[in-house]
Amino acid sequence: MELPKFNETFIPILEVLSDGAIIKGRDLIRIVEERFYSGLPQELLEQKTKSGDRLIENRIAWGKSYLKKGGLVNYPQRGYIQITEMGKSAKSENISLTDIQSNVITFYEPENQSRLEADLKNNASPQDLIDSGFGQIEREVKDELLSKLKEVDPYAFEKIILILLNKMGYGDFIETAKSGDGGIDGIINEDQLGLEKIYIQAKRYSENKVRETDIRNFIGAMSGDTRKGIFVTTSTFDEKAKTKARDAHHTIILIDGIKLVDLMHKYNVGVQTKNYYEVKAVDNDFFDSEEV
Repeated sequence: MELPKFNETFIPILEVLSDGAIIKGRDLIRIVEERFYSGLPQELLEQKTKSGDRLIENRIAWGKSYLKKGGLVNYPQRGYIQITEMGKSAKSENISLTDIQSNVITFYEPENQSRLEADLKNNASPQDLIDSGFGQIEREVKDELLSKLKEVDPYAFEKIILILLNKMGYGDFIETAKSGDGGIDGIINEDQLGLEKIYIQAKRYSENKVRETDIRNFIGAMSGDTRKGIFVTTSTFDEKAKTKARDAHHTIILIDGIKLVDLMHKYNVGVQTKNYYEVKAVDNDFFDSEEV
């Protein structure tokens, strides 16, 4: 199952508006979601765009915008929407989604029609295209970041992990001696006062998986003053290692290479902001206010 694409909301929008009533644009989005998409899994309905808007609402809003451009709906007054005679005709004659899309395309200026046709063919709204582009850049950055981590000195890798955990809001950290550390690469405070300690093990592997013996040695190296540990690697954990960590009396968190670069990207460790892009949208609250 997946969320509807923006153009797949055309017919549901026209269905909701088919009685000709004038309703608020925000109410339309809510009603379309409740009537047609409420049965989707909650994790789908809670998906967000890169800018933080709910994706289902964003796609219904884009569907509304395209239908307005195509003349199937209009905005009779500020903040409200109503189906047009053209929209009623499309609904009553059960015109296909393809026919509705053709009508929307016709409205656009010739120089813009090819771009709109591509959007409809790819089922991608402008917001979807933005998110897709940012997603591709993010994946490439994370791939490069993981490659860099696999090349750094093992001791530098341990320091990077401690810096990351500090950025995540944990307290001060202590690097252990570079030899004879008994399998412990660092100790961080779970809180700013150092009341709870967490032991860290960091393994910079290129290909090798972390195995059960590594987890067992890590648990054995943890002293009696803590029962919490984080095992981080640039590779992955084999199934026996995962089972050992899960069944241990200690609380052991496993962070593999993919999870590691996700966290580094999120907390800006080893990456920097290259550019800012400002995307503006109409402020409906401004036009709905009594001051205008």
